[in-house]
Amino acid sequence: MSTARRPYREVSVQAVPGENAYTVLLDANPLTTPAGRKFLLPTRALAEAVEQEWRDQEGKPRAQIGLLTKLCNTAFDRVRENRDVFIEQMLSFAGADLVCYRADAPADLVQRQGLAWNPLLQWLQDRYGVELWTVSEIAFVQQSPDALARLQSTIAERDDFTLVGLSATAALTGSLVIAVALIDGRLDVEEAFAAARVDEIYQEQRWGKDDEATAKSGAKRRELSEISRFIELLRQ
Repeated sequence: MSTARRPYREVSVQAVPGENAYTVLLDANPLTTPAGRKFLLPTRALAEAVEQEWRDQEGKPRAQIGLLTKLCNTAFDRVRENRDVFIEQMLSFAGADLVCYRADAPADLVQRQGLAWNPLLQWLQDRYGVELWTVSEIAFVQQSPDALARLQSTIAERDDFTLVGLSATAALTGSLVIAVALIDGRLDVEEAFAAARVDEIYQEQRWGKDDEATAKSGAKRRELSEISRFIELLRQ
């Protein structure tokens, strides 16, 4: 794969008059999405972080562009044009949410799952009125229509960029509950990552670590941290 030098010399951030937004310029050309849409960001902090990604692009294939840029592209090219469909796809996580599927043995794993996940479910119910059911057998748990409707309302009130952060977190952790808790500040990155790895941590402590699995886990941890940074940049 080619690693030719980037085809631009200067990267800068520019406020967009009349848009209350910021864009990133490659030389004098405003950045656009893969679908050709305008790349207008809601905060200067996020625009400057994306600007740095493009500065760091030197010597790398374009396909390796940074995660912040990819998340923004998703907001423009997927969410903005098909918001309802995107939200409906996110709701599918509720049917297979990690925190709703419990082991029935051994007892110490059952206890760990309960300690890590029960407070999150209780928080979701107290905060948003969403009561999700759990199951401790190999079966699909059909959540109640009321819970799904409330969860949909909770998701839909977020802006397009935050929706992307939620979706990316849910995909990475296997849990929409953990994703909402992270985005809302109920969990920090370390807590969210630990909640998503209860079973893995248990297995590591029981049988030892595997180098390949450890490397994958580290990559996921870094990605989750970057997603969390993305959300924080939206608030600055």
